[in-house]
Amino acid sequence: MSNLKLAIILGSTRPGRNGEAVANWVLAKAKERPDAGYELIDLLDYPLPLLDEAVPASRGVYASEHTKAWAAKIKEYDGYIFVTPEYNHSTSAALKNAIDYLYTEWNNKAAAFVSYGSLGGTRAIEHLRAISSELQLAHVRQQLSFSLFTDFENFSQFKPSAVHDSTAPVLFDQLESWAGALKTVRV
Repeated sequence: MSNLKLAIILGSTRPGRNGEAVANWVLAKAKERPDAGYELIDLLDYPLPLLDEAVPASRGVYASEHTKAWAAKIKEYDGYIFVTPEYNHSTSAALKNAIDYLYTEWNNKAAAFVSYGSLGGTRAIEHLRAISSELQLAHVRQQLSFSLFTDFENFSQFKPSAVHDSTAPVLFDQLESWAGALKTVRV
C-alpha cells in the first residue's frame, strides 16, 4: 500500500475559516503514516463557480477549464479525507459544489470524514455519506468530529482534545485499507 495517494480536501472557503487549522492538523497526523502519501487540497485553490457545466458529470464531458483542472486533480488520488464544517445541518456549499462537478473521478475510491461545528459537524458527515454512496465512493466508519465548544478556544483557535490522537489512527487505517482494496477494483 506504500504507493497509495490520498487527498485531504479542505471543504470551506469562508473568510476566517476554522477548517484550515483542522485540515493542517489532519495533514500533520497523516504525514506520520508510512504506508501512504497525503496531500492537502484547498478549495480556495480551485475557484469553481456554482456548477456551470451543461452536461451531467456522469458523462465525463467537461467544457470549462476550471472543471478540467479539478477533474485532473481529483483523478490522481486513491481516496480522500473530506474536512467539512457544518453549516445549517449540512456540509458547506463550496464542498458540495466541488463534489457535484465530477462523477467518475470519485468512483471506486475510498473516503473518510473530519468535521467541526457546534455539535461536532456530525450532520454534515451524514449528508456527505449519502452523497458519497451515490458517487460509488466507499466511506469508512471511523470519523473525527471536533466540537467548537471543546476543541476550539473562543470558538476560533483549534486545540483538539487528546482523545482525537487515539481515534485519528483508526480513521487512517480504515481509509488506507479500503483505498488499497479499491485500487485493485479500478485496475
